[in-house]
Amino acid sequence: MSLLNDMQAFALAGDAATRDSYTFGSATAVIGNAGTVIIVEAGDARDRSSVWNAEEVRLLGPAPTPVRKRLVDQPWERGTTDARLPVHLTARLPEGLVYLGTGTVARAGTELRPGHAEHVLTDCVFRLDTPLSKPDLDRVRPLLPPPDLPGLEWLSDVNGNRATALEQFITGWYPTMPEAPGPPSAQPPTLDLPERLRHFYHLARRHPGSLGVQNRIFPASNLRTDPNGILVFGEENQGGFVWSLPQTLGGRESDPTVWFRGYDEPPIAEQEPLSGFLLQFALFEAAMGAEYLALPHEPTAQQVERLIEGLHPVPLRPFCPWYPTRFYVAPGLVLHVSDPEGDDNFSVWAGAAHRSALAPLTNVAIEWNQFDG
Repeated sequence: MSLLNDMQAFALAGDAATRDSYTFGSATAVIGNAGTVIIVEAGDARDRSSVWNAEEVRLLGPAPTPVRKRLVDQPWERGTTDARLPVHLTARLPEGLVYLGTGTVARAGTELRPGHAEHVLTDCVFRLDTPLSKPDLDRVRPLLPPPDLPGLEWLSDVNGNRATALEQFITGWYPTMPEAPGPPSAQPPTLDLPERLRHFYHLARRHPGSLGVQNRIFPASNLRTDPNGILVFGEENQGGFVWSLPQTLGGRESDPTVWFRGYDEPPIAEQEPLSGFLLQFALFEAAMGAEYLALPHEPTAQQVERLIEGLHPVPLRPFCPWYPTRFYVAPGLVLHVSDPEGDDNFSVWAGAAHRSALAPLTNVAIEWNQFDG
């Protein structure tokens, strides 16, 4: 990796007379007639622009309008990939700027904010044209000591006291938020809910993330039953399927069967009753919504075995009939494995509370779509 001073880096953007420099937060963008130079601070951070992993550099705004136009608008206005000016990415160390290489915008977010006539660039992800080696990544993104990671105390209660297991997992993993002012919305007072679901909503008051980020469980105040007493309480993110609970002759059971129903399909029973389903839902959403991810590309059965080696299996039957899913955990880590076709066509997703929790997966020989460790 080349080490540059500021003038050498700025020159990559073009002639001095054509260059403009913009600093926002911890990042600097230099725009010129030959290209763009992005400078971020070295280190491991979620709340500022930084080198995120071996393939990604993340830029956090709000960025000035010229930066948005150069990175988001102008590449498409010029029409073809060949016409785009290069973006050079660098990270600042005490001894100078480390040249990371060129990159392209993989995704960007903009929004129209009060007082602004144009959309503001809020965030931008660059994918490096050549991934960083592990030594180079460690140089510009040295790992910080891990915080206290969510533990596994809950695991011993999965098949003993599931209410305790659910509470320990949710309170350990999901951030605590202050309750909204006004009367609690755990459930409408006249709605007959199973005790297990009431307990879940009680936890969700302080930990609203447990209601889901990929799929979702409806807020209790939105629950309604149909004329047949069927309570639909959750759905897939695009509405492809729902989860429901039926009314029985004796009222709602404390730990009833959960029914999974796809569009225009007959309902299928989840393998775990409500107590196990709610824990599985919380595990699944914890992984899907995690800040740090490990996403392997088309893993084989042997590679899946290597990935779960050293992790603790969660002793529950598979979750979700269409995509039978099993869970494996370590402190601060949830990994789920699905084999929807039953023919070793595996899908694996791992989410972590801190990038250090991905360490058990580091040495697996596998192609990654994304690895944030």
